[in-house]
Amino acid sequence: MKSLGKILGLLLLGILLILAALGFALTHLFDPNDYKDEIQQLARDKANLELSIRGDIGWSLFPWLGLELTDTTLASASTPDKPFADLRLLGLSVRVLPLLRKEVQMSDIRVDGLNLTLQRDKDGHGNWEQIGRPAAAPASQTPAANNTDTAPATAENNGASPLRMDIDSLTLSNARFDYQDARSGRQFTAEAVELATGAIREGSPIPVTLSAYLGSNQPVVRAKTELQAKLRFDRALKRYQLEDLKLNGEAAGEPFKGKTLTFAAQGQLLADLAAGVAEWNSLKLSANQLRAIGELKVHGLNQEPQVEGGLSVAAFNLREFLDGVGVSLPPMQDGETLKRFELTSKLSGSAKHLKLDELQLGLDQTKASGQLEIADFSRQALRLNLKLDQLNLDRYLPAKQADSASAARQQQVKEALAKAGTAGTSELPAAPNQQAWSEKRLLPVDSLKPLDLQADIAAKQLTLRQLPLEAVQIKLQAQHGILQLSELRGELYQGQFDSEASIDLNPAIPQWQIRKQLQRLPVDKVFSALGEKPPVRGLLDFTTQLSAQGNSEKALIDSLDGKADFELLDGALLDANLEQQVCRGIATLNQKSLSGSHGGQDTPFHNLKGSLIFNDGVAHNPDLVANIPGVSVAGAGDLDLRVLGLDYRVGVTLEGDKSEMPDPACQVNERYVGIQWPLLCRGPLELGAKACRLDKDGLGKIAAKLAGDRLNQKIEEKLGDKVSPELKDALKGLFNR
Repeated sequence: MKSLGKILGLLLLGILLILAALGFALTHLFDPNDYKDEIQQLARDKANLELSIRGDIGWSLFPWLGLELTDTTLASASTPDKPFADLRLLGLSVRVLPLLRKEVQMSDIRVDGLNLTLQRDKDGHGNWEQIGRPAAAPASQTPAANNTDTAPATAENNGASPLRMDIDSLTLSNARFDYQDARSGRQFTAEAVELATGAIREGSPIPVTLSAYLGSNQPVVRAKTELQAKLRFDRALKRYQLEDLKLNGEAAGEPFKGKTLTFAAQGQLLADLAAGVAEWNSLKLSANQLRAIGELKVHGLNQEPQVEGGLSVAAFNLREFLDGVGVSLPPMQDGETLKRFELTSKLSGSAKHLKLDELQLGLDQTKASGQLEIADFSRQALRLNLKLDQLNLDRYLPAKQADSASAARQQQVKEALAKAGTAGTSELPAAPNQQAWSEKRLLPVDSLKPLDLQADIAAKQLTLRQLPLEAVQIKLQAQHGILQLSELRGELYQGQFDSEASIDLNPAIPQWQIRKQLQRLPVDKVFSALGEKPPVRGLLDFTTQLSAQGNSEKALIDSLDGKADFELLDGALLDANLEQQVCRGIATLNQKSLSGSHGGQDTPFHNLKGSLIFNDGVAHNPDLVANIPGVSVAGAGDLDLRVLGLDYRVGVTLEGDKSEMPDPACQVNERYVGIQWPLLCRGPLELGAKACRLDKDGLGKIAAKLAGDRLNQKIEEKLGDKVSPELKDALKGLFNR
């Protein structure tokens, strides 16, 4: 037995020596470089690939089957003079004996100096599309008896187990990838690509480190990225994981206008291709000041992918963030806005839409909740449903700029107020003729035309143009070039407002339709909030239906048409003493002088009402009526909204001085009963009742009428029944004339 053992041992040793000698002989006596032409032809026939090996081929046989290629280029066989890849060095080796057990045990795989250039021509054909397809066989070699395709035998279709992989490491250095699309002119590059892995074994975590410089030309963007993770995969289950992912980098370019974006991402990634799902758990994102956490899950990978998850953005300075990525904000009325932004939401969507549900949003002092959805990315279809606690819109409006027309008008009003005085004896100012409205464009028509919007907003408090609106409800739609405000209602100073409006942007000149209703609105508080001196006080009821056209304040006012009805209750004409004006007229007719002032600083009234007819920016009021204690007022005139001026003739009927000690000059005798005292109101609208003066021409007519009435009375007293009634009437008519 011992002899047999020795013999077997010597025999095995001999076989190993023979194999070693054979390997030595093959690797030293056989030179693969002598077969470059055959190798290149084999690549053409089997893979439709033009392989050019300009460097030497190095190899080893046992115990490692090794291969080393240098200075190699690859091209499609159809375009051999246009290589899409060139390689400085490729080195790899495989243990021979494990191959017999269907195991791939490799040492380090080294790839150095790989340049890969992928191109699509103007017809959309890629220079790589023909790679891997065997060259067409001659017709004579094509089997005639069988025209059916035969699938190659693989581990998946013959039931055999797949090869097991065991690679010590993979190193890719000094690599460059370039993609160009001639149709769009776009180009994407990845330069200085460095990839290093640990041992690659299926089912075990594989350390991966990747870095690269990325770039594009439309727009011009450059980015530096670094990635670290542990890769785990199971080919049988089609399951792939990136554990402890850490991605960070910097980006700069045209969109950032000279600024730099620093970004980072972390988390656990899973792709289960068999189940058609992918997940990103323990998600952490950062971009300059922005910090976010969340989770994402994608299902339906094999069909139409759907995403769902949650996202939370911690409070950060939005103004600084936007400035840091090159976004220039327009000047706002409050430069301290946008300094705090935060968001928490569930999200769902697909390649076509995105929805933020259970949204909690904070902007400065505003808290909001609701839903936000981009219903269709291609149509920019936006759906919004928000509830706000409070929002001061004035802070976010464009900063006010000096306007020469506005300055001229303010100066005109100032001069008119100075001339008007307080006693009511000065001459009336001329009707205003300064431009009161801006000609600047109001709406970006081209940007709004394709807008597809449905917005439903409720706010407990909303400040706009210093007006404290409460319980506000807003419903807005935009589609097919038509903007429609179907609801705008709420409360203001315990009054109510309700409005509707629509704008048709399709015609060359935008068309506007407006409906508004106000109930018991304290107009003096509104004027004060707008920074204007109120001309009246009272509770306003107002309804209107208007139309206009244009895209500037001036164009809209100049084309304003429609009608309105108004009534002002329990109010007063502020800083205006109409009783004093009428008493002065009575005293003039009495040929006496007033001993003092009459009435208060304001003129109170029970109600003031009428209607307005708008025609090209001028509101005609044919039926002004006011009920003032001891006075009745009726009038008619125009409000010229184009220059914010008024031109009214008002008739006032006054009972006279009813105080305990009446002024003799202002006593109403029986001759004045039922006489309407004329007032003329003309000037800038801001003057209010201070723009009213006793109409001297009208007063002269009253004096003539009173004189005629007096003569008629004398005729009646003197003639009595002495003459015929016809003669007395003729005499009265003569004196009346």
